[in-house]
Amino acid sequence: MPTQAKAAVIDEITERFQSSSAAVLTEYRGLTVAQLTQLRRSLGEGSSYAVVKNTLTKRAAEQVGHADLGPLLNGPTAIAFIEGDPVNAAKAIRDFARANPLLVVKGGVVEGRTVGPAEVTALADVEPREVQLAKLAGAMKGNLTKAAGLFQAPLSQVARLAEALKEKKPAEGAPAAAAPATDVTAADTTTDTDAAADTAASTD
Repeated sequence: MPTQAKAAVIDEITERFQSSSAAVLTEYRGLTVAQLTQLRRSLGEGSSYAVVKNTLTKRAAEQVGHADLGPLLNGPTAIAFIEGDPVNAAKAIRDFARANPLLVVKGGVVEGRTVGPAEVTALADVEPREVQLAKLAGAMKGNLTKAAGLFQAPLSQVARLAEALKEKKPAEGAPAAAAPATDVTAADTTTDTDAAADTAASTD
């Protein structure tokens, strides 16, 4: 392959590594063209599955900081470049491999991190992002309902206390009852008598 053509291939693979949410390296030895086409279609819109040259792919991987993919690039290699949620693509590859044991997952890159074949398989067992978000929303709703129940009891108690204080306040603020008139009269009479006595004493 002419040098210019090789450079173009390296640039294309590099761009796919950079723009994809995941890239899964596989060995396809023994699979037919029809089977590979079936796998490509199962990956979803925007994703691709193509046979690559190991030497050129190594150079592209090095350019994007994934030189550790080098040991995986041996033998017949095809790469699934995934667009969108990598979980769905991992499920598609897992299901295809179960039906077609000749497909061997070597490893790959998931959201910028190099992973082994076991991690790709584990990714396939993860629930899709939409399901996770739905469960999270349900959990949050349940927690908010519990929180509302916890807050409701103290607030009702505060309301009852405020009502009790409201009824008590007028009673405490009412003016004290007037002393009996007889007591006041007696006091006044005593005072007048003492004054008369003082006057008599002065006259004498």
